[in-house]
Amino acid sequence: MTVTTHGIRLHRGSHALRAAIELLSSMRFAISLLTVICIASVIGTVLQQQQPYGNYVNQFGPFWAELFGAAGLYRVYSAWWFLLILAFLVVSTSLCIARSTPKILADLKVYKEGIQARSLRAFGQRAEADVDETPEAAARRIGAQLAGGGWKVRLQERPAGWMVAAKAGAANKFGYIAAHSAIVLVCIGGLLDGDLIVRAQMLWNGKTAFNGGGMIADVPPQHRLSDRNPTFRGNLLVSEGTQSSTAILTQSDGVLIQELPFAVELKKFVVEHYSTGMPKLFASEIVIHDKETGEAHPTRVEVNHPARWRGVEIYQSSFDDGGSQVTLRAVPLHGDVAPFDVHGTIGGSTVLDTGAGGEKVTLEFTALRTINVENFGGAGAASGSGADVRKVDLRQAIDARLGAANKTVTKKELRNVGPSITYRLRDAAGQAREFHNYMLPVDTGDGVPVFLLGMRATPAEEFRYLRLPADADGRLDGFLRLRAALAEPAAREAAVRRYAAQSVDPTRADLSEQLAGSASRALELFAGNPAAAEGSVERNGGLQAISDFMEANVPADERARAGEVLVRILNGVLFELVQQTRTAAGQPRLAPTDDKAQAFMTQAVLSLSDAALYPVPIAFELQDFQQVQASVFQVARAPGKTIVYLGCALLIAGIFAMLYVRDRRLWVWLAPQGEGGRAHALMALSSNRKTLDGDREFSRLAATLIAAQDAAAPREGAPTP
Repeated sequence: MTVTTHGIRLHRGSHALRAAIELLSSMRFAISLLTVICIASVIGTVLQQQQPYGNYVNQFGPFWAELFGAAGLYRVYSAWWFLLILAFLVVSTSLCIARSTPKILADLKVYKEGIQARSLRAFGQRAEADVDETPEAAARRIGAQLAGGGWKVRLQERPAGWMVAAKAGAANKFGYIAAHSAIVLVCIGGLLDGDLIVRAQMLWNGKTAFNGGGMIADVPPQHRLSDRNPTFRGNLLVSEGTQSSTAILTQSDGVLIQELPFAVELKKFVVEHYSTGMPKLFASEIVIHDKETGEAHPTRVEVNHPARWRGVEIYQSSFDDGGSQVTLRAVPLHGDVAPFDVHGTIGGSTVLDTGAGGEKVTLEFTALRTINVENFGGAGAASGSGADVRKVDLRQAIDARLGAANKTVTKKELRNVGPSITYRLRDAAGQAREFHNYMLPVDTGDGVPVFLLGMRATPAEEFRYLRLPADADGRLDGFLRLRAALAEPAAREAAVRRYAAQSVDPTRADLSEQLAGSASRALELFAGNPAAAEGSVERNGGLQAISDFMEANVPADERARAGEVLVRILNGVLFELVQQTRTAAGQPRLAPTDDKAQAFMTQAVLSLSDAALYPVPIAFELQDFQQVQASVFQVARAPGKTIVYLGCALLIAGIFAMLYVRDRRLWVWLAPQGEGGRAHALMALSSNRKTLDGDREFSRLAATLIAAQDAAAPREGAPTP
């Protein structure tokens, strides 16, 4: 039997109806639909699905984002056209099966024992030999041998001899039915487990998506789905010590609230990390409270180990913050803002007065991370340019690139730098900046630990970090005292006088006055005093203000020497300013030759200069926190899962049968040969695929059945009945 690609051809009805039925039931139409589904699946894999619309606008722009949204590319697998193609594929493949199955079943009953003897000579695989038996005895012997080898045999007696017809590999035909039936089952399972039922309820049962805010308990009934909903897939967020019985089904224009027949209580969330900081294991100790019976069922949910209750699967999807309590300390970076503490909850917000003209800002507590693993490794030995051949180690360079796949040329030094807090400051106009600050000082290899204060204007940017040096106690107090003293004119004047007195011979009063004037000018510029600029462009202070002043007032050929002198004077005055703050705080003075003191001063100068450009007058330092974990579950009622599994099993069996099972038919014609009861045997084999195994099998059969020594090799283009 040959499987055709045309569809069912009706002989009645209009021409349009007959053409539509023929197209719908044709194999070429089913293959075309399957190709379109594959292309759509590629789009759904490459393009992230069910993301906020703003993310797509940022990625593609307003025009293309709206066009892609209208085409349903953000929810490909639940788009109406995707479901419609699936439905057509189910119908088309079912018609293909209905058209071909009767022919396959009929072909299984046919042995083709009526084939003409002369037709066997046209076969590509044939053999001839004389046997020392009568045709009837030889036919019965050959039939018995074939039946013992798993062949199905039928004997036919003719006036001119006996025909032995045998066939094997009928499972190949069932492979066609199984593979096509698998496509139908998988598509039906996909339709059942997709959004088809939910969309039907929204279309005919008055359900609409909810796009407002507030508490879940206050969502109106028209946005809720019953716990008897036959199929759904949503997310369930449960914090430690709480329970929830409603899942969220994300839609393109909002969300639907799915009621569950039980409540999930999270007792404890367990998370383990690799050395890289990536989660190695996260699991949830939960208690399932049945609403109908009141039964409490404790269980554990891990990744790839879901729990099941009343036909609903509970999968461990991810984890989140469950409302951790944090205490932040306001760190003034410029201006006259006084330090203060703020208490908040992750996910919440509070309104603050920054002191800048009475402006109100909203502090939004975004995220708390207790583990931050960063790579502090430098470049490996093989990463150099190799310009100096004396520094090139060829063996090391080769070894760095060969061996295990996890080798890298760059050395990695992973280190956990401790907790961090992420927050946003939103002004009255709704514009927000995002900040990411580490709780503990980080040793970046520059000789002094620093506090990292990150900032970015938009989520598309990377964080840029301001580095503030930690004092000997590992705190910011030393730097903050220096910053506060720099903002006080009296403290600056006292530091200038002390620096001038220590740097110049007391008998040279004129030099002392000149040095004091230069030191005062440098310190005023660095502190951001506009009066010191003498009409130049006003700056916020820092090293940039000194550079601008020199460009405006010092000839170009003298700037390098003058700048070096001015920076040396500035460092000396700032060192005296630090000494003043330590004396006022009851701490011992720093030794000028102490390496740690010099490293602190170098970083402090750079930090004070950069802090002048910080976009807000205060930063918030994480002081304390009480972490509350939350577990994100995916809850699903998937009746089509069993159908899909059955379809996958049929698909595997069908493909295996079609690829590895050969449909073979064998004929042996036995005719009387002269006198003495001898018979002449003509043997031929037909197979759906020409393989080396088939050639060896035919040679073995020819030698066993009719003792033929030389079996004809298959000829290209030989006819196969």
